[in-house]
Parts: sequence; C-alpha cells; structure tokens
Amino acid sequence: MEWLKLAIGFFVANVFGYGGGPSSIPLMYKEIVTHYGWLDAAGFSNMLALGNALPGPIATKIAAYVGYDVWGWTGLSVAVAATVVPSAIALILLIRALNRYRTSSVVKGMTLLVQPVIASMMIIMTWQSSRTSVLSIGWIQFGGIAAVSYWLMNRKKIHPAFLIVAAFLYGGLFLS
Repeated sequence: MEWLKLAIGFFVANVFGYGGGPSSIPLMYKEIVTHYGWLDAAGFSNMLALGNALPGPIATKIAAYVGYDVWGWTGLSVAVAATVVPSAIALILLIRALNRYRTSSVVKGMTLLVQPVIASMMIIMTWQSSRTSVLSIGWIQFGGIAAVSYWLMNRKKIHPAFLIVAAFLYGGLFLS
C-alpha cells in the first residue's frame, strides 16, 4: 500500500500547489515530513537544496527522490506520475478555459487573490527551514551565509545553483 500513499501524497501536494513548484513545496513538505514522515525536516531541507542545484522542475525531482527512497524504482515512477499527470491534464483543460475568459474580471481576481496564500505558505516553509538550520549551525553562520547569498544573488546576479554548491562545499569542509 506504500505506492498508494505515494500517489495520494504527491497528487494532493501538486494538485493544490497553484503556481508551480515553489508553491507546491510547502504542500510537499506537509505531506512528506508532517503527514507521512518519509523524511524529517533536515532531510527535506537537504533534499530541497540538492534538488535546486540540479536542472529541471523541483516538484518532479522531489517526487523522484522521495519515491525512490520510499519504494525504489516503482515508488519513483508512482510519485513522478502523481506529480506530472494531473498537472498535464489540468493544464490542457485550463488553458482552453482561460483563453476563453482571459479578459474576465473574475478570472483576474481569482489569480490575484490566491497570491497572498502562496506567499504565506512560502514564508511558513522558510521559517521552518530557517529554524532547523539555525539550530544546527547557529545564528552567526546562518546570518552570514544568508547575507552573503542575498548579496551575491541580488547584487552580483550569481545563479542560486552556484550558491547551493558553495554552501554544500562549505558545510562539508567546515561544518563536518
């Protein structure tokens, strides 16, 4: 029955993850860590960091990692299918509807009003990940790494993948 749990968990997280990967990550966290306990908070953070360093959509990488970890190649297949297939079907159906009603104030209002909910979910997930990191490495290193990362991404336009790799190296060399 583990395959059914994988299918339901990833289906729920991705069907309600309006806005793509970033908005489905908090929902995946809830399913993976809180609901099913497939990973702990630190494991999820590590997997998310590694997934962000690799090319491609984050939701499918999370599904592949967790699915394989839980139930091998079959789990990987089930989790990725539960992540991709509903979105593909919904995309085809919704594109048709949105094209027909794209000038509607109702459609514009729906898409604008869901954004604060997504922002709140991202803030909660950021808080949870930050708390785990601070408990592990302390405020000084957390603040220093966060400040340097912010400066490099926003001022120097360094791609986040390079910063993730640098953080992995720093952690492996200085925090092990």
